[in-house]
Amino acid sequence: MSGQSPVEPVAPAFVHLRLHSEYALADSIIKVKPLAARAAELDMAALALTDRANLFALVKFYQATLDAGIKPLVGVDLWLQDAPGERYRLAALAMNAAGFKNLIALVSGAYVGCVERGTVTREQLQACGEGLVILSGGREGDVGQALLKGDHARAEALAAWWAETFGDRYYLEVTRTGRSGEEAYIALAVPLAAHLALPVVATNDVCFLHEEDYEAHETRVCIHEGRTLDDPRRVRRYSPAQYLKSAAQMTELFSDLPEAVANTVEIARRCSVEVALGRYYLPDYPVPEGTTHGELSSRAAPAEGLDDKLTPPRGYSAG
Repeated sequence: MSGQSPVEPVAPAFVHLRLHSEYALADSIIKVKPLAARAAELDMAALALTDRANLFALVKFYQATLDAGIKPLVGVDLWLQDAPGERYRLAALAMNAAGFKNLIALVSGAYVGCVERGTVTREQLQACGEGLVILSGGREGDVGQALLKGDHARAEALAAWWAETFGDRYYLEVTRTGRSGEEAYIALAVPLAAHLALPVVATNDVCFLHEEDYEAHETRVCIHEGRTLDDPRRVRRYSPAQYLKSAAQMTELFSDLPEAVANTVEIARRCSVEVALGRYYLPDYPVPEGTTHGELSSRAAPAEGLDDKLTPPRGYSAG
């Protein structure tokens, strides 16, 4: 099947820009087809998938959302590493073909030649920044961490670096899921955004479809961490609010920051990636001049002793 063009959102009120599927492994329990069905029930015009440093669910997500009449937004969550053991969260969304190509390069770079698996450097982001929208990572991003530590000068310098590198494609992210530090971060991030004329954007860091799925999600997290649900030493990194909320719920949640809601729609409009489906890209293996790949394959001699190894043992019966 050839690639299909993403549908354009029709006057949505809010678009989820940070969402993880079960392909994020221990981070989510969301299956792609039920996700598309639920998003259609909620009349969502667009939806982003940002699994942690992978694009494993891309093809399934892309097709399922198109089939449901929803515009797919292609992205990933990444960890920025400035020094060993120092990691900051961010999300990158592809705006166009160039951005999609750079997204693939960043994901590959996060596993090949990186200091720590799943991380990228500022140099990689600069080299592969074309066509990408960057979400700051909220309280877990570099700016957010600096703000929460009280280092406002560093936070301002970092935000200025992002703005210089990505221009109007960098957004300070705000999230309200009831987790520690979120409100303290928002109280500091909004004035910083106003001071530097940076746009803010609201996300919900979605990891399950319904609020009642929280316990099932926590069970999966515990299995991954090798801990029990009632272990007092276990760090609670998620909250029951991280489900696929409706546009009305998100609009009410950020009623004091309407621009953060409106910017989700603006980003959805800016991002349109066409993924070619049903095409296979094989390596270009060199063959002698005047010979085709098919001819070379037909001349290949069977491996020595292979026929003997494939001969059924005496007394063997397929029936």
